[in-house]
Parts: sequence; C-alpha cells; structure tokens
Amino acid sequence: MTSEPDRAAAAAQLLWAAWCSGQRVDALPAGIRPRDAAEGMAAQAALREHGGAAYGWKIAATATAGQAHIGVDGPLPGPLFDRFRHEPGDRLPSADLHMRVVEAEFAFVLAKDVAPGDDVLTAVDALHLAVEVPDSRFTRFERAGEAQLRADAACASRFVLGPAVPGWRELDLAAAGTALWINGAHVASGTGANVLGDPRTALTWLVTDLDRFGLALRAGDVVTTGTTTVPGTIGPGDTVRAEFGALGSVALSLAR
Repeated sequence: MTSEPDRAAAAAQLLWAAWCSGQRVDALPAGIRPRDAAEGMAAQAALREHGGAAYGWKIAATATAGQAHIGVDGPLPGPLFDRFRHEPGDRLPSADLHMRVVEAEFAFVLAKDVAPGDDVLTAVDALHLAVEVPDSRFTRFERAGEAQLRADAACASRFVLGPAVPGWRELDLAAAGTALWINGAHVASGTGANVLGDPRTALTWLVTDLDRFGLALRAGDVVTTGTTTVPGTIGPGDTVRAEFGALGSVALSLAR
C-alpha cells in the first residue's frame, strides 16, 4: 500500500509536470488523489519542492460566487512562487493560459512572523494594490473539488504586486471600489466587501487555516486576498488595468 508521503509526492509530480508542459489533467489518478483537505495540503507541500522559492500566499474563493463556481464551502490557500512574480507594467507570457482570467486584489505584506494567537494586523507592514492571473492544472478546475484544488496550489500562477497604499489602516477597505479594464473597455466593478466582507478578514482567515496544517505567515510574506470583482476574461495580446479609485491602479499586458 502506498504511503501518504508517497501519494502526496506522486500527486505533486504529476501536477508540476502539467504546470511545466501546459497540458491539463482531468483528475489525479485515484491511487494518489487527495481525499480531504489535509491530504490536499500534503500534496501542496510536495508541490512547493518543485516550484522552488515562494514569497507568500494567495487566497482563492473569498467571494461566495467564486465558492459556488468551484463547488467549495470556503476559501483555499496556495503558495505564490518567485518564478511567477511580475512587476507593474510587465508583459506576461500567455501561451499557457487556461483559465484566461484576471483579478483585481488587495495584498498585505508582513513585517514579522505571525504566531498562533497573534493579531495578524499588527504584523502587517503595508497594503498593496495587486493583480492576479490565476490558473489551474485541471481541465475542469470547477469540478476538481477542495482537496485537489489545494493540491494544485489553489489555482496559483502569475501575480503582479502594485503600489503600496498610504494610510491604509484608516481606510474602509470593504467600501473601497475597484474596476477592471481590458483593452480599454470596462469589464467589471466591485469592492473590498467581495473578499469575505473585508480583505482584513481574509488575512485573518488565512492565519487560522494555515495553522491547521502546521504552517504560519513569515516576515516578508505577501498575501493576496482574493478577487474584488467578477474575474475579467483575457487572452494573448490583451492589456489590463485594475483601478482602485483614488488609491491607484496596476497595469500589465499579455504577450501575443
């Protein structure tokens, strides 16, 4: 009988091969498919060995509509890998796009480690505007289920960290308006309230969820808290601008 570590390693190897090749997986084979959240996180930990250095976390499905779309009861965490990090204004690769969506998000940067029971907000160094270009290694990610999505790094892929927001502690982030523009056309609007009611709430949720699996936030970690709008559809050659009202904006483009 295959051991749990071997199952996790095999699942991670298959997912990383799909990540590198651009080929999608219908589902992990039954013999190595994670059966619950803990096994999903074990596979995710093994995936991190393939992905290399990570600089933080993403949170998927922080909006109720997103949870319904992928058939989960709550948010999901996934690592952000250095190799897929980008700067505002960058042209991102597009040949491997599968989900083909872009998201306007609020992201926190941690100034210090967070221990269980700590008030995570006191550990925050800054709030940034951000754009995530998520993706999945599953052909039908919306049918994969929580355990497999956790194994798949919660659909982590490319990420752009934008400017810091001065005075963010005094802001009502739930009411902060956001908008997505693609090729100069407005495609979606939203607010921070779409992120578990407030991006701060999402950050607190992540601390609790990671602790369930013996994980914790560390100094320097970036945590992007989830889409504030309905994700915008993108394709090769597109230009993207995420606007956050008076707080600023983040732009990027997709290679042709």
